[in-house]
Amino acid sequence: MISVFRSNAFRALAACAVLAFAGAAQAQQVFRMTAIPDESPTELARKAAPLVKYLEGRLGMKVEFTPVTDYAASVEALVNKQIDMAWFGGFTFVQANVRSGGKMIPLVQREEDEKFRSVFITSDAGIKSLADLKGKTFSFGSQSSTSGHLMPRSFLLDARIDPDKDFRRVAYSGAHDATIAAVAAGKVDAGALNISVWDKFVADKKVDPSKVRVFFTTPTYYDYNWTVHADMPAALREKLRKAFLDLNPNTPEGKEILALQRATRFVPTRAENYKGIEAAARSAGLLK
Repeated sequence: MISVFRSNAFRALAACAVLAFAGAAQAQQVFRMTAIPDESPTELARKAAPLVKYLEGRLGMKVEFTPVTDYAASVEALVNKQIDMAWFGGFTFVQANVRSGGKMIPLVQREEDEKFRSVFITSDAGIKSLADLKGKTFSFGSQSSTSGHLMPRSFLLDARIDPDKDFRRVAYSGAHDATIAAVAAGKVDAGALNISVWDKFVADKKVDPSKVRVFFTTPTYYDYNWTVHADMPAALREKLRKAFLDLNPNTPEGKEILALQRATRFVPTRAENYKGIEAAARSAGLLK
């Protein structure tokens, strides 16, 4: 009888231990997010901080922003579920979706991303059009950047200018702010980048538009989005989507987050919106 009692007591204690462990694990659950490194690490961290705090309140769990070294790392991290959500450009979303066999779900994008643009900049007075770039040195951003490489390259090819044949030298700066710096310093004759980063640099007086100027602005295309893996529970996906859609510029919190994200507001998006990006990537030979 004593043996039976001890056995039952042990089982009860074991069950309590399992429940306590499960409760602790749930309490310690961490939601990890990242972003393509299209700007400096300090700028990305600054932009992420209030969003992290906001999402912690909306999701009821700890949220961490995990920086990555390059665009490819952000793709691999989400495809392999090492992180839960990523801020992708249109091209990195397409790369991740192809890499995962269609397992990526874009949740939201900024309203601005429905009609995004790239700008071509120069400090050379002799460059007034895309045709004037022939024989010049040129910088894209990252090779995996939508607005800093893929779409500028696509529009150049549409204008019958092949960067690999018609430019004297092609460089890849790695980030939009680095492209501005390269052009301003005279390291290259011209470059292409994200229009919102350019506008931000001009507004913050980090670049003198009388010395470095825009000479061509591309047609519009779909770009950035917040993406999750299809294996994420639907309830959590909807919580996330609603959290972004609820951001309101009329509240102090919403105003700060939206301003840092350079967004008027967030709107729903879908994978079909990025078919044009995929077609451009395949046409340019950047997606096999």
